[in-house]
Parts: sequence; structure tokens; C-alpha cells
Amino acid sequence: MEVASVTEQSVREFEQKHLDHVISEIKTAKDKAEKKIQTARHDIRGINKQIDDIHLNTTTYSGMMDTAMSFRAQQQMLDERQNSWQHAADRLSTLKRLEKKPYFARIDFQEKGAAKPETVYIGLASFSDRPDHFLVYDWRAPISSVYYEGKLGEVSYETPVGTQKVNMTLKRQFQIEDGTIVTIFDTDEQVGDQMLLEALGTHSSTKMKSIVTTIQRTQNEIIRDTKDDLLFVQGAAGSGKTAAVLQRVAWLLYRYRGNLSSSQVVLFSPNQLFNDYIDQVLPELGEHNMVQMTYYQFANRRVPRLHVETLAQRFESSQDPAVKKAVQLTTSLAYFKATGRYAKHLGKANMRFRNLMFHGKIFISKEKIKEIYYSFNSNYNLGNRLDGTKEALIKYLNHRVSVEMRSKWAEEAVQNLSKEQIDDMMGNQPREFADDNQQFKFLARQIVMKALTPVKRAIDHNLWLNINAQFIHLLRATPKLVELGQFGITEAEWTNYVEQTKDQLRQGKISASGITIYLYLYDLMTGKKGQRDIRYVFIDEVQDYDAYQLAYLKFRFPHARFTLLGDLNQAIFTHENSRSLLRQLSTMFDSEKTKIVQLTKSYRSTKQITDFTKHLLTNGEAIEAFERQGDLPTVIEDSDYAQGVTSVIKTLKKYQQAHDAVAIIGKTLEDCEKLFTELKRQNVKTTLVRTENQRLVDGVIIVPSYLAKGLEFDAVIAWNVNANEYPDDSERQLLYTIASRAMHALTMISVGQVTPLIDGIPKDLYLLN
Repeated sequence: MEVASVTEQSVREFEQKHLDHVISEIKTAKDKAEKKIQTARHDIRGINKQIDDIHLNTTTYSGMMDTAMSFRAQQQMLDERQNSWQHAADRLSTLKRLEKKPYFARIDFQEKGAAKPETVYIGLASFSDRPDHFLVYDWRAPISSVYYEGKLGEVSYETPVGTQKVNMTLKRQFQIEDGTIVTIFDTDEQVGDQMLLEALGTHSSTKMKSIVTTIQRTQNEIIRDTKDDLLFVQGAAGSGKTAAVLQRVAWLLYRYRGNLSSSQVVLFSPNQLFNDYIDQVLPELGEHNMVQMTYYQFANRRVPRLHVETLAQRFESSQDPAVKKAVQLTTSLAYFKATGRYAKHLGKANMRFRNLMFHGKIFISKEKIKEIYYSFNSNYNLGNRLDGTKEALIKYLNHRVSVEMRSKWAEEAVQNLSKEQIDDMMGNQPREFADDNQQFKFLARQIVMKALTPVKRAIDHNLWLNINAQFIHLLRATPKLVELGQFGITEAEWTNYVEQTKDQLRQGKISASGITIYLYLYDLMTGKKGQRDIRYVFIDEVQDYDAYQLAYLKFRFPHARFTLLGDLNQAIFTHENSRSLLRQLSTMFDSEKTKIVQLTKSYRSTKQITDFTKHLLTNGEAIEAFERQGDLPTVIEDSDYAQGVTSVIKTLKKYQQAHDAVAIIGKTLEDCEKLFTELKRQNVKTTLVRTENQRLVDGVIIVPSYLAKGLEFDAVIAWNVNANEYPDDSERQLLYTIASRAMHALTMISVGQVTPLIDGIPKDLYLLN
């Protein structure tokens, strides 16, 4: 039937009939999968019983071999059934998702030389009723990219065997609810605005949604990129960059299935709250979650003894001018290279060591270790030198075993052994000793080896290297490695910074910029070459990273391709550094294999909110608003704190009637705590988010600015945006970040004179109360 020539009524009837057929086939497949799971479960129980029934025959060697063979055969059968069960369970979970909404689009096209056109339906996962007969194609399949890419007419798409061209004659979109077609759109755009409006007009929730049905052309370009080592996505707030990147992960896992697993993909996100917010997207697409962590979780995992400053501490310390200049130096690419030069020099001199202790005394002195370390040929690199020193220390340790066996403490320890302890030590050893002396030697060796285990562990774990002293030595040597004047720092300011860092280190604390230098220096000292199994690294909110961190991550994951996404307009921690980030990145990656994608259209907020927020920026004209209408943002200026709180309560009442997710965003945690206490006193229920490890909950939340990164809410109240809190350009990006979290409604409340940062916003773009 030629769909295009029939009436709208018969199109709907035809499509509903087709949908009913697909759902009925999915139900049949679902029943089969459920039966398969039951059979596998039954088999697993049976095999486990057989394993329990195998009697151990250990009387003869051949008896032991037969028992082992029976075990092995049963274990292989068990593994096979468990695989079959897992496969069926995954299939069942996919079919359950497809049953509610089998597909969201249809395309008709004709390949060159083909006799007739083909029809393809596109959904969250592939589904076929018989081999090679697909009723639904996965949105990630090569042919599906035609739907996202082009308009009607000739369209090309990439396949594993090269570029294919087709003539597309129909592009249809569906909204399906509970097996019924609610709406049909025919469009020649990539995704019709009507469908986008429907998707974007919904309420926010505590979990990010998949954007499969509304992927735009530029987002599709990000998702399906395979050629570049560095993909840099610069996207305005709400432009769908994070959502696109999560779909990219799902697409890569599909495209390279069998060769790429989710454990080889790492996503660095801005905070733990955000991890919680996005953790459903991949499972919704039928994929396992990748490794997800914040940069500081990654760093802390390697140095659990040190406490890396929290987001809140980092936010506060970034305000001190002297520290700012020192941080600018220590986070630069120039300093990363200087660290490398410094480490090379350690092969000749200045490596710092620590004594190896045993029973409270020096076992091997740091002077002795130094002598061994520098005794090797000058062409030894640091890694070889470390291995050679370890070998020499283990040799010395083995020699000391026989010395310690003759010591008084060992003799006493043997004499004090009970019969049970001796039996334990003997284990399965033959008990025939020629004489008492031989037995004593055996027991003394066991005791000494056990006592020396901590020394052996200290050698294996490089605890004879003094990384803390080395780190401070690097900082002290910095004026010889880098021109301080280029960063506007005096010798005295630098010395002061080093002393502060040393004091922090003594207390087991380290700054956010210091931890990366510390880790890189340690890796260089020990000759580590990074994690070679990681294939893709994604970094979200990259504007809050510095060049040193990015260079270190490139060193740490040498075989990975990088996707960096962020908005240089939202740099909370790096401010002016974010501008030079792209320039510094270009020297780290091959320019031939670097791609920059700009996402300028903002989908999160209504047109009114986007137009208002973009004027907070000095270069905001590059941001385009999506045509979704709403109310103008409101700015309220109150004369005192009590009046400000009253305005918050009044606004909350209005917002809670119309919206699900409402957030009050304050600048600092202190601001948020004060407001939370006041609202509680007046019986207004809210949830205060104090740390990044809290969960997002329904209802009104109060959250400090640096934890709101990447999140979105139906309605936002920006709390206390006065001239004290946001005095000048240094707070411009922060205020923009706060305001751009709002999807449908935005109110800014100021106690005292409102921030001068709104002076540049045309008066007709907001209501002033």
C-alpha cells in the first residue's frame, strides 16, 4: 500500500494495525524468553544437585582424576546454563521495554538499483520475528542514522563497509502510549519541532531521560564519530551535550560489541549528585553502565591516606588572590612539562627515600637505599632503576631471614609455640625431621618470614620512596623550572605557598590542584605507563578542568580516545583559564584527529529564560533559544532578609502548584544552610543538599551553586543575587550557570541592591518586582 497517497484516517488505521502485529510478535518472543529462563533455572538447580552428589574419591590418584573430571564437566554445563539464563534475562528486559513502545519512527527509502522502496521502523532496540527479518531496527544501526541526519531526498550514511546512498521518500514520527498510536507526524526535518516540543514540555525528574527520539543532526554527529582522537563538544547550557554523549557511549558499545565492553569506558562527571542523576540513561538503552566517577574520586582512590579538598573547600579557596596566581602556575601545561623535566633529573640526583623499619628499628637505612638506587648505570630510566633497587632490597631481605633465624627473639618465639600453632605451621608438610635442630630451623624460618612480611610489602609497594618529601622538593625547585614572573608571582609569594602546602600535607590534606601533580610525579618516579585497557574517556564540564589535569589524564589513559564536553561560559573554578583551554588542548592532540562541535541551540529552557540568561554573558549572542514559550523571568529586590525569605515562600507556593522539581540555588553552602534553617522555622518543607554524595529527591531542594552543575529543574529560585554576593565580572559565569538550570520558570531574589550583572539585560526580558 502506498501510504503517502491515502487519507490521514487510513494512514492511522494502517499504522495501528502494523503496531498491533509488532506488539503481538514481541509478546510471543517474550513468552519464549520466559520459558527459556525457567528451563535454565531448572537445569541450574539440577546441575548444582549433581555437583553436591559427586563423592570425593581421594583413595587413589586415578580416583582423584575421575572426581576432578566430573567436577569440570558439571562446572562447564553450569557455566553454559548460566550464560543462557543471563542472555534470556537480558532479552526479556529488552522485550518488556519494546512492548510498551516498540518504535518511534519510520523511514521509507530506495537504494540505488533496487526494484522497490524499503520501509524501516526505528526503536530503542532491534527486534526480528525470524532470522534477518527485522520488524524494528535499533536506533544505533547504520541505516537509522538516515532518520537523524537528513531531509527527504538523497541521503548518505556510514556503514562498516563504507558510505551508502539512498533516496528517502518518507520520514514519519510516532508517539505511542500503551500500544496505541497517539500522534503521527510526517516531516522532512531531522526531528520535527512538534515532537521536540512534546518531549521538552514535560516535567523534570530526579533522573535524566534518554533523548533517542529527539536526537538532532549535530548531536548525531557527536554520537557517531569514530575518526577522531579528540572530540571537543562546546555546548550552551541545556543544549543536550551530556545527553548526546551518553547516547554516544551506548552507540559505541553497540557499534564495537564483542570488542568493547562498558568497563573500558570511563566518564568523569562534575559531582556524585550528577552521577546519580544520569545513572538510568544507559540501562534504559539496554546497556550496562560504564565506569562513572568524579576526578577527585579517581585521585582519592589512589591515595586514600590523603584527604583531597572537597568541592565546597575548593569553591572557597578559589577566592584568595595569592593562591589564585599559584594555582594558575601549577595547573598550566608548562608546569606539566616542567614536572616531566624534573623527574628525568631524578635519575641523576635528588630522589628522596625513607628508612625501612622492622620491630621499631631501622632495617635498611635510606642512605643504603640511595646508594643502591644510584649504583646502576646512568642510562637506566626511572622505571628500570626502581625495579633494580627492588630486586636488590628483596635479595637483602632474603639474606636477613637466615640472620634473624639465629636471633634471640626468634628463638624465644619458637619456644613459646603451642602444639596447635606448631600443627598449623606444619600444615601438610612431612613431619620427619633428622633432629630437633632441623625442626627448630623449619619453625624459626616460618616465624621470621611471617614477621618480615610487612617489610616485604613495604618493598613491593615502594614505601621506601618518600613521595611527600619529593613533592615538596619539586615545589621548592619550581623557580628553577618555571619563570615565576610570567605568572605574576614573587619569590616570597611562592615560598609562602610552598610552606602552606607543606603544612597541609603534614595534616594529611592536599589541594585539588596539588593532587594531580602528586600523582603524576609518583607515576614518573615509579615508571608507571598508565591504564592501557581503557579505550574511551569522557569528561563532562571540562571547563572546570585545567590543562595539567587533562594532560595527566591523557598520560594515564594512553590508548584512549577522548570526548570532552562543556560550556566555556560556565567555568566556576577556572574562570579565565577556560578560555585558553582549547588553545592548550590543541598542542596535546593531533590536529588532524581533533574535531570541535558547537551546540548553540538551548533546548532546556523556554525562549524567555534562554533570552534572559544569555544576556548575563558578554558573548551570549552565540546561544539560540528553542521556540518553546513560557513566562518572563522575575527579579525581586527586597530591603531586608526577612522580606527576602517571605518572597521565597510566596514564589515556592506558586511554583509548587505548577511544577514537580523546584530548586532554590544559593551561592555557598553557608547561604543555603541559613535559608534552610529559616524556612524550617516557618514550617516550609525543603531538602538541603549539603554534599555531592546525597541523593536527589522529589520536592523542593536547596542546593549550593557548585553542586547544581549539569542538573535541571522545572523551576528555579536563584537566592540572594545581590551586589555583595555577585559584585562584578568574576561572578558572571557562576550566575549564568545558576540561572540556566531552569526549564520552565525562573525567579531571582535579592536582599538589598540587585547584582549589577543584570544591568546589561534588556528591561523587556524580565519583570522587576
